[in-house]
Amino acid sequence: MLTIHHLSVDFEVGGDDTAVFARLFAQHIREWSQRQEDVRARGRLLAREASLTGCEPGQDPSGGSAAGCFGGA
Repeated sequence: MLTIHHLSVDFEVGGDDTAVFARLFAQHIREWSQRQEDVRARGRLLAREASLTGCEPGQDPSGGSAAGCFGGA
């Protein structure tokens, strides 16, 4: 995981810098938020599937360690 403690962004645009920044920031934060929600939804789906099969997520039913309950990615 990467944690950013300080971020500085400099750019030059014609017109109102604040409005351009706000529009671009809102667009990209929505995309980031959607990706985060997709990751959480996938985790919930995997946990639900694991509860139905009796496997722990990431467990290989043959006893080895493989990605996914049935060795899938």
